[in-house]
Amino acid sequence: MFYYLFDYINEIFNPPGFDVFRYLSFRSILSAVTGLFLAFYLGPKIINYLKRKQIGETIKAEGPQQHKIKAGTPTMGGIIIILCVTIPVILWGDIKSTYIQFVLAGTIFLAIVGFIDDYLKVVKKYSKGLIARYKLLGQIIVGTLVGVAIYLMPEFAEFNTQTTMPFFKNLNFDFSIMYIPAVIFIITATSNAVNLTDGLDGLAMGTIIIVMLALAVMSYVSGNVIYADYLNIMYLPGSGELTVFIAALIGAGLGFLWFNFYPAQVFMGDTGSLALGGALGIISILIKKELLLPIFGGIYFLETTSVIIQRLYFKYTKKKYGEGRRVFKMSPIHHHFEMLGWSEPKIVIRFYIITIILALFSLASFKIR
Repeated sequence: MFYYLFDYINEIFNPPGFDVFRYLSFRSILSAVTGLFLAFYLGPKIINYLKRKQIGETIKAEGPQQHKIKAGTPTMGGIIIILCVTIPVILWGDIKSTYIQFVLAGTIFLAIVGFIDDYLKVVKKYSKGLIARYKLLGQIIVGTLVGVAIYLMPEFAEFNTQTTMPFFKNLNFDFSIMYIPAVIFIITATSNAVNLTDGLDGLAMGTIIIVMLALAVMSYVSGNVIYADYLNIMYLPGSGELTVFIAALIGAGLGFLWFNFYPAQVFMGDTGSLALGGALGIISILIKKELLLPIFGGIYFLETTSVIIQRLYFKYTKKKYGEGRRVFKMSPIHHHFEMLGWSEPKIVIRFYIITIILALFSLASFKIR
């Protein structure tokens, strides 16, 4: 909105200094600041509303015993994140950009899926919330729409089914006819992975902020012909606009983390985690960095893998020995460390450190080619 307003003023009246609103870097900063202050403003209001309506978290009996004190903590705080991302993007982003439309629409759609799940669990008291297959259907719909659009739209014709091969110079991988299934898998996987990671105060939000910082750099350089040529990566005209969205998410995320870090005043719920995971997957797909996901999103990969290993080993040992055995004391793996006696902030901070290292390593891969 403001992007077009200031651009119009600049073209008609050409006032001094108004050229700055055309710069992607400046608009990204404004987007981040707007998201941050909106979160500080809206956060307490939404948290108080959730408290008044008694929309609080129900703690599972099989979870860590120390989590019982969190019962009743307001949930569905993902509403704060979505509002504080959407508004800055509309204000400072080029909403005609296909990149912005894809990631914003996909994020909001998955937030709605997560909201329905939270509403059924917390308000309607359905213990399992939204039936798993319906949640999966929502993720598949987003993945299908994104995959088909990229596959068919002329804007993406040059590299539509290709992606960057990390650590290799002048080498891209072509998904070919498997592109759309690959997109569906990636968006579904990242959405569920962040959802699994959202089990400790500030863990999912903090790691998302770190990962998004890396993605902001990748989006910016991919959309800049000079940097893309220098780094010898795909030049994707217009992809830099994603930086405005990512900046809004970082700003909103920092504001939300103010209330979500230990001891949390609010949880994001599936409203936030499914949407954030979906946004992570969509951005990675749009900037052709899908194969880097296991690196910069290594924490989510680890969390998901720990659940898969735990379930498969339990089923295997139950069939072989008559009783199920476990690899981890509890999964996802952050609960394993809790059961070992680690404090919640200690686990979260160490996961942050690991994510920072992985994010830096993924950025370094642009030069290690």
